[in-house]
Amino acid sequence: MEFLSKEDIEAPIAGVFGAISDFELLERSALRRGIELQRIGDPASPEKGLAWDLAFSFRGKQRDIRLALASYTPVTGMILTGGGSGIDGRMEVELLALSPQRTRMSVQLTLSPTTLTGRLLVQSLKLARSNLTRRFKLRLAEYAKITEERLNRTA
Repeated sequence: MEFLSKEDIEAPIAGVFGAISDFELLERSALRRGIELQRIGDPASPEKGLAWDLAFSFRGKQRDIRLALASYTPVTGMILTGGGSGIDGRMEVELLALSPQRTRMSVQLTLSPTTLTGRLLVQSLKLARSNLTRRFKLRLAEYAKITEERLNRTA
C-alpha cells in the first residue's frame, strides 16, 4: 500500500531540511500525541544509525515499531524504514529547490505486510484507502504550513 503527496513551502531548501530533520522537535510532537518512544543514537549525528522504538495504540491494539533512519542526505532528503506488528514501512522525504525561496517536499509512504495479521491490517487499510489518502495529504499540508510559518517567523 502506498501513499504519495507533494507540498510547496515558501522557504529556502536548507531551512526546510533543518526543520524536517529537527528530530527532538518531532519526538516532542509524537509524545504529545500519546506515542511512547525511546531514541537510539545521537540526533547530533543522525547519519550514524539513529533509530526509535515506538509504542502506540492503533485500531484498538498496542503496536510496537522500530523506526530507523536508513538514508540521510543533507539538504535533499532522508529515508526512514520501520517494522513491527506484522508490517514493514518505508518513508521517503525528498526536497527539491524550485527557487531560492521555494521548496517542494515530496513524501512517499509504503506499507507492506510481513505476517497474516499484518496482511489483514493492510487489507482493512486498503478498504479505507480514499479516506486515508485524504488524511495523509491533509496532514502533510498542515505540516508544510506550520514549517513555512515557523521558518518565516525566524527569518
